Amino acid sequence: MFKQVRRAMPVLPISTVMQLTNLTARQIRYYEEHELIIPERTEGNRRMFSLDNIDELLEIQELLEQGINIAGIKKIFALKKEAKKRTFRGMDLDELDFRSIVQKEMQHL
Repeated sequence: MFKQVRRAMPVLPISTVMQLTNLTARQIRYYEEHELIIPERTEGNRRMFSLDNIDELLEIQELLEQGINIAGIKKIFALKKEAKKRTFRGMDLDELDFRSIVQKEMQHL
């Protein structure tokens, strides 16, 4: 539990995120505009990113490289968020089950 809290702490400025992900500031802001990532803001309105945000950005990159567009990525992220909230059809999901459902959904798009 404490590990999850630490990973969610917004501690990285956009310049560090750019170096870690090889993304431009414009790309990062674009993904934020599409609500794929939601970094915290300081009192001075600077974006601060968590390790979870870094993971999300890297996942976005991987999905784009696989040929999935932004709409598809939004759908995948929504499904992941939903899977965290509850089970699928009354059954608990593990990572493999979740990936299978996502793949099926992507084939329908």
